[in-house]
Amino acid sequence: MGNTSFTIGDGNAKSGLSALPRPVEIGFDAPLFLVAGPCVIESEEICLDIAKRLVEIGKAVGVGMVFKASFDKANRSSISSFRGPGLDEGLRILAAVRRQTALPVLTDVHEPAQAAVAARVVDCLQVPAFLCRQTDLLSACAQTGTPVNIKKGQFLSPLEMKNAVEKIRACGNDKIILTERGTFFGYNRLVNDMTAIETMKQLGCPVLFDATHSTQQPGGLGDASAGRREMAPILAKAAVAAGANGLFIEVHPEPDRAKSDGACIMPINWLDDLLKACKQIFEIVRG
Repeated sequence: MGNTSFTIGDGNAKSGLSALPRPVEIGFDAPLFLVAGPCVIESEEICLDIAKRLVEIGKAVGVGMVFKASFDKANRSSISSFRGPGLDEGLRILAAVRRQTALPVLTDVHEPAQAAVAARVVDCLQVPAFLCRQTDLLSACAQTGTPVNIKKGQFLSPLEMKNAVEKIRACGNDKIILTERGTFFGYNRLVNDMTAIETMKQLGCPVLFDATHSTQQPGGLGDASAGRREMAPILAKAAVAAGANGLFIEVHPEPDRAKSDGACIMPINWLDDLLKACKQIFEIVRG
């Protein structure tokens, strides 16, 4: 079944960074946890503002928090879309978030060469859904020894994720999380099969549910994706009831002004009440 219990932010120093994050326990028997943050790094100021709010919400609700943001959105719909600050500046900002808030941090990588560089700063590497079959990328992430979150491709059945899991394990890394984020249903539409959560857990990996990307309508605006952010809380609660080990929710203080995925990103001021409800559901399900 693999390693079903580990931590993100386990106290190992990264690149000589002095601050060590508060570890978040990951596993089948671990408490509910949240991966949250903006879709893309827009500025250091916005990232720190969101991260500090996550610290407060996490303390109030009693949910472990992992901060996420992308230094580069390499799969934007349009050539003119904002992609982020790039690897070097993005990692500098993520290191500042980690240092100033003590939150573990997660970011996605798109090329094998980025994995080792990012792993010197972040506590978890993420493989984007469109790249979950890319063997060289999966192997590069696995070889860092850092926990790896693999987002299920919108084009894959949940059981097919066993191949991605085997690629990570073949490199000696058992610290794997799988994320359900919706499945293509015709054009510009995603649907969620909640049985996918249990199917992927049977692969021996804790499962996250991405509540905001699951509301996305890919390419629905022609040169950008549309979305229905108001549905994210409904899906999050349903996923926890179905057995998800954690949630992935992109948040922003002003979603309509977000530079990426603004249509499905959730207002951060929704998060407190949503997490309280999800934690109650989680505890009921776990008995």
